[in-house]
Amino acid sequence: MKKKILVANRGEIALRIIRAIQELGHIAVAVYETPDNAALHIRVANEAVWIGDGPRVDYLDIEKIITAAKHYNVDAIHPGYGFLAENPDFAKACEDNDIIFIGPSSQVIRDLGDKVTARRIMAEAGIPMVPGTQNLTAADAGEQEALEFAAKYGYPIMLKATSGGGGRGIRLIENDEQLKAEYPVARAEAKAAFNDDNVYIEKVVIRPKHVEVQIMADRFGTTVHLGTRDCSIQRRNQKLVEIAPSLIKDQSLLDEICDTAVKAARAAKYFNAGTVEFLIDSEMNYYFMEINTRVQVEHTVTEMVTGIDIVRTQIKLALGKKLAFAQDDVQIRGYAIEMRINAEDPQNDFMPEGGKTVSVYRSPGGYGVRLDGFVYQGFTVPEVYDSLLVKLTVHGFSWNETVDRLRRCLKNYNITGPKTTIPFYLNLVNEHDFQQGDFNTSYLDNHPELFDYKVDASEVNKLARLIAEIHQKKENTYAI
Repeated sequence: MKKKILVANRGEIALRIIRAIQELGHIAVAVYETPDNAALHIRVANEAVWIGDGPRVDYLDIEKIITAAKHYNVDAIHPGYGFLAENPDFAKACEDNDIIFIGPSSQVIRDLGDKVTARRIMAEAGIPMVPGTQNLTAADAGEQEALEFAAKYGYPIMLKATSGGGGRGIRLIENDEQLKAEYPVARAEAKAAFNDDNVYIEKVVIRPKHVEVQIMADRFGTTVHLGTRDCSIQRRNQKLVEIAPSLIKDQSLLDEICDTAVKAARAAKYFNAGTVEFLIDSEMNYYFMEINTRVQVEHTVTEMVTGIDIVRTQIKLALGKKLAFAQDDVQIRGYAIEMRINAEDPQNDFMPEGGKTVSVYRSPGGYGVRLDGFVYQGFTVPEVYDSLLVKLTVHGFSWNETVDRLRRCLKNYNITGPKTTIPFYLNLVNEHDFQQGDFNTSYLDNHPELFDYKVDASEVNKLARLIAEIHQKKENTYAI
């Protein structure tokens, strides 16, 4: 039966979800703020609802989203990632208004969003975890608890916001003096960012690999995993490159991690799509980090190696269907790599290029190439949202084939106007350790040469930009 599904998001993930909704024969409803009034997702959706001038505040306004959903007789809401995706109050508002929330229950989101509660659930289930504390008590008493933990386990330690996520609310602490200085600041920042000043401590795993497992669960007791991903190449705890499957050679270890992920999901009474994240130390010991209660930015690499449409499956599960496949049906074929093409200047601390217009856009294609984005020639990079333009995902039979395909795509990608991360990624794919699959979370710190490149200022690019600008001016003149 045809359903009306609202997408409470924007950008590439909104487009991704809208396409899945339409493929299933349902009606896609988009929401947008004024800065997004020319965005691609509202053109592709069947219906679009303006929810305010923004920026950002209206995408985060639960009451406005619910009001729009009720006004348009929406049956379900998909939150995407970011914004309200992991907000338990949003999921609860959907439940209270008889709107299907495409994700886990509000209680599961609340439990797993509170990192201390999540650690307790995992500890009771026997899931291996990094040594850590419960919520630290306020002010001086909490600081003393943190100092006692550091004395027992040694530095470095990680000071984390209990309600943090997406790499935010995390501070690396190297000594007592830094801990004393950072503790009150971290609490204040946590309060400002998450409206929750609770913090806790975890022992730092030195130069770990960051491996995650995609899980899917229906309401009928079936939970399966879709293999591993490696997201070790990061900048300030933000993922830059995602790979599936992990390049760890010990398959028995990866199988154990996947089985542990399923066990963790069941312990949390998890439903729909989620990601269980782990750190792996140099001795190949693995530790639970967290469960992300949403579709991940990097879900594309898992889709490429399994052939399973995660977003389509999410929608079907939320609408009451059983999983259409069993664990034995999940087969990993080859490798996939995803890179986030952002309008940023890597040589200037990845400074966003908001306000710049894309004068030339020529994308790569061919066998094993996937593009998830919303950029086009004439697109102006918004100054008020994130700087992601497009996700480039490639698939190959072997790791070397996948890297070769990625290199070819990056060389053929031409985005003129804003600076982008493309030249930085070109250096990365040509770097020896990356080609050998040898990297961990300290990869960027150990390879400063990746930032040494010259921006292409060839005459061909200059001419292409001029032609594009002239063409755009003519179009604007005719429009008047």
